[in-house]
Amino acid sequence: MGATLHDPQFWVAIAFVIFVGILVWKAKKPLLDALDGRAERIRNQLDEAQRLREEAQHMLADFQRKQRQALEEAEQILAQARSAAERHRDQAAQDLEVSVKRREQQAMDRIAQAEADALGEVRALAISVAVDATRKLLQESVDEKLAGKLVDNAIKDLPGKLH
Repeated sequence: MGATLHDPQFWVAIAFVIFVGILVWKAKKPLLDALDGRAERIRNQLDEAQRLREEAQHMLADFQRKQRQALEEAEQILAQARSAAERHRDQAAQDLEVSVKRREQQAMDRIAQAEADALGEVRALAISVAVDATRKLLQESVDEKLAGKLVDNAIKDLPGKLH
């Protein structure tokens, strides 16, 4: 053992152990404080990450709820549009039916007017033919004296026939 006390490696080893001991004794508190601080920062970061995760989940749930509401609103708008289109289609069909009936009535009125006009033309033509025939007959059978008397009588009766 005496030889080990004179060995410089032995004293270097003892100095190293003493140095490490002093280093551990002096640096233990700051080292542990630093590790505790780092652990606390990591814990805070984990808590912050958890809070952000929960906030993101809430936001996702809100966005999904808003998306469902938007889809429901879109479906309602679509249903209303379909309903309005059906009402417009029904109204257009009714308007078309009314228009067809009105045009049919107008056509019937035109036909009736054309019949009345044709009947009037036939009457006028018949009167014209009758007047021509009467004139011819009177010219052949009535003398001038009788013709003057008939014209005078017709002129006298004319104001009463006009009213």
